[in-house]
Amino acid sequence: MSATTHTNTASAAHGTLTSYITGFILCLILTGLSFGAVMGGVLPPEKILGAISGLAVVQLLVQLIVFLHLGLAPEQRNYTVIGALTVLLIATIVIGSLWVMHNANVNMMPTQMSVERALSKD
Repeated sequence: MSATTHTNTASAAHGTLTSYITGFILCLILTGLSFGAVMGGVLPPEKILGAISGLAVVQLLVQLIVFLHLGLAPEQRNYTVIGALTVLLIATIVIGSLWVMHNANVNMMPTQMSVERALSKD
């Protein structure tokens, strides 16, 4: 029997310790800003939801780029396409579910109608 060795010619794109620490610090800052927006009363109540949503999207992008190494480089393109298709699939499921629930709500019996009236055959 001969011993065969398998070599992996496509090496995964890994970040450096500096990039991981930078990403971690950015995530901590974004989390602190979200916490401060809610607990510190820095923003008016009607703007807090928008601020938290914006900070959450920025933090998601930081994590995708720094920790999951999604980008436009040739060795990262496959992972980026998989990530984009995953987002598309999740969006389709969520939007479809909301559509079905909305249509079910519209076609349900109105709450103003009593059970007796609904059961009677007028």
